[in-house]
Amino acid sequence: MSINVVQKKRGRPKTGQDPVSAIRLSPELRAAIDKACSAEADNPSRSEMIRRIVSDWLQKNGYFS
Repeated sequence: MSINVVQKKRGRPKTGQDPVSAIRLSPELRAAIDKACSAEADNPSRSEMIRRIVSDWLQKNGYFS
């Protein structure tokens, strides 16, 4: 009589979120982004502020609607 063994799935489980895109930022650029975060009423995270800046630029230049 054999024993049924359930194989574990390898790797981290899916989160259902967008994939990560890592970038390197100079200390000056990081400080400017942090300053922009503190100027916003809702005080977004650095990641959220970068998303907003990129999205705004893409919309302004007609690459994103």
